[in-house]
Order: sequence, then C-alpha cells, then structure tokens
Amino acid sequence: MGDNAPIGIFDSGLGGLTVVREVLSLLPGEDIIYFGDTARTPYGSRPPAEILGFLHEILTFFSEQKVKMAITACNTMTALGLEQAKTEFPFLLIGVNNGVYAALAASRNKRIGVIATEATINSGKHAKAIKAADPAATVFPQACPRFVPLIEQEKLFGPEIETAAREYLKPLADSNVDTLILGCTHYPFISPLIRDIMGPEVVLIDPARETAAEARTQLAYNDKLATRAQGRVRLCFSADLPRAERVAACAIDFPRTQELAPKFELVNLQDYCLKV
Repeated sequence: MGDNAPIGIFDSGLGGLTVVREVLSLLPGEDIIYFGDTARTPYGSRPPAEILGFLHEILTFFSEQKVKMAITACNTMTALGLEQAKTEFPFLLIGVNNGVYAALAASRNKRIGVIATEATINSGKHAKAIKAADPAATVFPQACPRFVPLIEQEKLFGPEIETAAREYLKPLADSNVDTLILGCTHYPFISPLIRDIMGPEVVLIDPARETAAEARTQLAYNDKLATRAQGRVRLCFSADLPRAERVAACAIDFPRTQELAPKFELVNLQDYCLKV
C-alpha cells in the first residue's frame, strides 16, 4: 500500500528548514514541499486573527498541491490555529512538537526555560503543557522578538544577535534553569550562541527531530508512508529567493546530483486562494 503524495511543511519564513532537515533524515523516501512566508515574516508580533488568516492561505495552497500531510513548522501557528485547522482540511495535519516531554526527561532540577516568539509565549502553550505533565516543574518563559528578524536577515553571528541573546537569556541563566526549550524553529540556527551563553550544563531541546518522528508515526499508522527509496524536495517562498537558497544550503545537506537537487520556487499564495 503506502502513499507517494507529498508532505507539506511550512513556516513564517526560513526557520522551518530545520524541520525539513529532520524529516529528510528520518523519511528520505518522501517528496517534500516547503513553503516559507518570507514576504510577511515575522509572525510572532502580529495579531492572532491575522496569523490565522495566513495559516488558512498556506493550507489552501497545500490542498491544491494534494499533500497527504502538512506540518506546521511554526510554533506560533501551532499554538493559535492547529486544532481548528484539523477540522477544515482533508489531509493529516500536525504541529511542532513542543519538546515538553524531552525537557522533563532531561531536567534534573525541574526548572525549565522556554524561549519563543511573543505570540507563542503569550499563548501559554508550553507552560500549560509542562505543568500538566509535572506540576512540580517550574517554567520560565521568555519572549525573544528580535531573534526571528535577525535570523531571517542572516545575522547569525555578530554584535546584534549576541546583544539580543544576552538580553533575553540572562534572566533564564539567573533563574538557574538546567533545560531550555527552543520554542521556535528559527532558533536552532543560533544554537551555538545560545549554548555559549547558557553554558554546557544547560540542555537545549530542539523539537524539530521529535516533530519529524511524530510525522513518521502518523504516516505509518495511517498507511501513508512513501514506497520509494528517495524523494524530491520543492522549496517555495513568498519573497527573496536568493536569500532562501543561501540559508537552505547552510541548513541542509542536499543530494548533489542534478536529478535530486531541490527545486526553488517563488509562490504567490493569492494565486491559489483566489481559486477557492
């Protein structure tokens, strides 16, 4: 049996490429279509109603692509609209794994930090899940509004990103957290800087691999795993294709053969939404 239809993966910008990397590692036979909304990033400081509108547009695009599953690689959209979206679209839909169980398993003192966008932190999603799983745990949430814009501008090193990181991470270091959830898929791009500031004793939880594992589990349960040995990758963005190509090349070790090289594409979501 199986199902060779593509998997859609999407994010507010380039951060979801970290999830693409993990899905390619665990599910090499799957065709992947990625959409990064680079024209409208960042989402984290936008009103929830506007973010939900963007979510609906992206899922409409994936519906037109006949995907068998869509993965929202954006914690903000996962927190605000995932459950409602599951009732509106005909394919499997999963969000970013919140990393809560991995954090609780890693933590020795049950003092867990969470860094994410303003919208994700304001949703309280991680704090609620941690307390529900272990009422004895203490959660230290920290919004990091400058991270995504700087990462999207490819400022992964230098004084701007370092100043922002030290500002955001100091309260967490002072709170003696021993585990830190990277609550945005952009943040693994700067994990060396975060690790340097927090120190080697603090465990960083990157939920991207858990998200890929959850996708594999859901596809297997629904008998939708691809039957081919090697899939193809189509990377779509709403703006600035050259920048997207540079960041993708840094984030993912793509096959070097011309046949299997990723295809980059500029996509206007309105072209698809107007059809509906």
